[in-house]
Amino acid sequence: MANTFKNKVYNGANTSASATMNVYTVPASTTTVVIGLTLANTASSQITASVKLSAGQTVYLAKDIPIPSGSSFEYMGGNKIVMQTGHTLSVVSNTADSLDTVASIMEIT
Repeated sequence: MANTFKNKVYNGANTSASATMNVYTVPASTTTVVIGLTLANTASSQITASVKLSAGQTVYLAKDIPIPSGSSFEYMGGNKIVMQTGHTLSVVSNTADSLDTVASIMEIT
């Protein structure tokens, strides 16, 4: 089994308010461990952001996190999320064009 470390990024420019932004979907024959997730507010005012995991059902990992203008939020805090083939990690912001996201992952193939 090969372990490959990667960053998956999502530039939140040109997105609508409350639009789901799919940051990462696990490819076929792969297990993924999310080891870091940073959300950055690029807007001029505070936003609220949510993190979702779609894995058969869609659930919130975090909901309505307040992020001040020009700040970032590190969701993981030492925790890990294991994802299987087809699972999707997504984020949502209540403000258009406001949320950049970086997911640090390890793919196991």
